[in-house]
Amino acid sequence: MNANFAFLNSFANIDEESFNKLSKISKFRVLNKNTVLAKEGDIPSYKVFMLVSGIMRAYINSESGKQHNKKIFSPKSFVGSLTANITKKPSKLTYETLTRCEAVEIDFSAFLELCKSDIRISNLYNKILENVFIEYERRNIELMSMDATERYKKLRKRIPNIDELIPQFQIASFLNITPVQLSRVRKKLNYKHMLMKN
Repeated sequence: MNANFAFLNSFANIDEESFNKLSKISKFRVLNKNTVLAKEGDIPSYKVFMLVSGIMRAYINSESGKQHNKKIFSPKSFVGSLTANITKKPSKLTYETLTRCEAVEIDFSAFLELCKSDIRISNLYNKILENVFIEYERRNIELMSMDATERYKKLRKRIPNIDELIPQFQIASFLNITPVQLSRVRKKLNYKHMLMKN
């Protein structure tokens, strides 16, 4: 079974006919590290991506020019400025690859057209939006209820090799702490791990 077909079926019941329709409005892309997919302030390109491999991020620039990572995407995630695409207004976030990535690029406008005529694709879209909302709520709860160590452990559980994939300052930005604080958290966890082994 096609891995992408199986992944989409984890959201909603997609038959081969519907999958073939989606395939016609999609293309496989290899994206180099630091490729910007959508830029803050830009009019939406009406493209969304299904991340197959690699790591991407969504970030916002503060008034001082500092970047704050709002989201780190791992396979298999849907990536793109959905809000900008839906509202047809400039994106409030920048979406960028942090590593070399493989992704399926989907024509969002064509996807919405398919939703009008194919109930299975429409149901898939609804499930994807539900998942986006659930992830958004989960992220907000983590920031409000977990300390830095707990958030870091949760991130490592989701992406076990995150420390080898992207720089420390990118992880720290996502955790809403400084690189120095992240270094302390890592040392503390490594020390505890050593004690448990001895």
